[in-house]
Amino acid sequence: MRIIKETHIDFISKTRLTGILSLVLIIVGLATMFMKGGPKLSIDFKGGSMIAVNYTEPVDIDEVRTALNQVTIDGQSFDFSHVEIKHFGDESNVAVRLPSMEDEPEQFAHKFVEKMAEAFPKLVPENQSDFILSIEKVGPKVGAELSGDAIMAIFSALALILIYISIRFEFKYAVGAIAALTHDILITLGIFSILDFEISLAVIAAFLTIVGYSLNDTIVIFDRIRENVKGLKKASLSSVINESINQSLSRTIITSLTTFFVVMILFLVGGEVIHTFAFAMIIGVIVGTYSSIFVASPVVIKMDSDN
Repeated sequence: MRIIKETHIDFISKTRLTGILSLVLIIVGLATMFMKGGPKLSIDFKGGSMIAVNYTEPVDIDEVRTALNQVTIDGQSFDFSHVEIKHFGDESNVAVRLPSMEDEPEQFAHKFVEKMAEAFPKLVPENQSDFILSIEKVGPKVGAELSGDAIMAIFSALALILIYISIRFEFKYAVGAIAALTHDILITLGIFSILDFEISLAVIAAFLTIVGYSLNDTIVIFDRIRENVKGLKKASLSSVINESINQSLSRTIITSLTTFFVVMILFLVGGEVIHTFAFAMIIGVIVGTYSSIFVASPVVIKMDSDN
C-alpha cells in the first residue's frame, strides 16, 4: 500500500535547518538537566517509597503538605512537607514519594499511610483496602544497581548496533545510525527534563524500544540506498540518498502513523502506570522518524565526503 505515489522532495538541502533545530533541542534539554542536577529519577533508581492513596473526595495538595509538616512515627518526628506530593488520575488520588532514610522505623510505609488517613479522617473509605492504592519500596543499594544496569543496557545496545550495521552495510552507515539513535535518546531525555517527568524502569524500556524502532526505520532507508548506489553509479551520494528517502517515504509514514496512533491511545486511556512509557514512545516515534531522514542520512554523506 502506498499512500504517497511519487515524491521528489530534496530532503538533503534541508539538513542545515534541521541540524540547527536538533542542536537547539538537545542544548535546551541538556541545559535543563544540568540546572536540575540531572534527569529526575524515580524510586526505581534513587531508592525510597512511593505511596498512593485514594480519598473519597478531592483534596488540596497544599493541605496535604501542611498535614505532613510534622509527623511522628515511633517517637521520631519527620517533616514531609517538602517531599514530592501530587495528584494522579483525579484529585482524590494522592501519591507521595519519600526518599530512603538511614534510621527508618519498621513498617514505615504502612505507618505513614496511617498518618495520611489521620490527616483527613472524614475522607477515608470505610474499607482500608480501598484507601491504599499502592505501596512501592526500593532500597538505595538496589536502586543504584538498577541505575547501572539501565545505563549498561543502553550502551550495550548501541555497541551491538554499531557492530551489526558495520557488518551488514559499511562503517559510515553504522556511524549514521548511532548518531540518529543518540539524537533520539538525548531529545527524549531533554523533553522529560523540561516537563519534569520521572525516569523509571518503564521509561528505560521505552528508550530501548525507541532505539529498536528508529533503527528499523533507518535500516529500511539504508537498504534502499545500498540498492540505488549499485543502480545509479553515476549519481552523487546526496542524490541517491534523496531518491532512496523519497522511495521509502510512503512506507515510513504508514509505519510511523500506525505506531503513533497505538501509543497515543495508550497515553490517553492506558492509565497512570503506563502514562510515562506511552509519552516516551510518542516522542520516540516522532523523533525517530525525523532522525532517520534528517540525521542518519546526512551523517553518511558527511562520512563519505571525509574519505
